[in-house]
Amino acid sequence: MTELRTLRLLLRRARPEDLQGLHAVLSNKQAMTYWSEPPHASIDRTREWLEGMIASTPEESEDFVVVYGGKTIGKIGAYRLPDFGYILSPAYWGLGLGSEAMTAFLDHVFTRPDVSRLTADIDPRNLPSVRLVTRYGFVETGRASGTWNTHRPVRQHLSCAG
Repeated sequence: MTELRTLRLLLRRARPEDLQGLHAVLSNKQAMTYWSEPPHASIDRTREWLEGMIASTPEESEDFVVVYGGKTIGKIGAYRLPDFGYILSPAYWGLGLGSEAMTAFLDHVFTRPDVSRLTADIDPRNLPSVRLVTRYGFVETGRASGTWNTHRPVRQHLSCAG
C-alpha cells in the first residue's frame, strides 16, 4: 500500500480508524466553507464518506489522508482521477502543510503512466487554494457561477488544470 512521507507528514490510504480525525475536519464549518457539501452534521455522514474513500481502488483514485504528529488532519488526492482536491483542519492552516502535502501528492501521482494532467474545481473566493495550485503550475481553464447546488447560496468555481 502506497505511503508518502514528507519531513512532517504521512500521506496514506484511508482506514476505518481515521473516522474521528476526518469528522473533526468535515464537521468544521470553517474548513468546509468552500467544500462541495455542507459540514457533516453527523459522524454517520463522515463514516459514509470515509467508506467511499476506502472502497475506491488505486486504479481509479489516488486519495490519501494527511497525518501530522500521528493525527489525521485532512485529506488530499483524487477520489476519481483526474479530479483532485484537498482539505485540512483550520488548526493546521498557515504552517506550510498544504504545500508539503501537495508536493508529495503531485510527485507521486505524475509517476503514473495514465496521468498526464489533473484538474481542480476551486471557488475563486478561496484565495489560499487558488494561490496554492497556481504555485504548482495549474492555470485557470474556466469560470462559472451557480453551477453547483451546495450549502452556499451561489456556488462559483474556477477550473484549474496542470
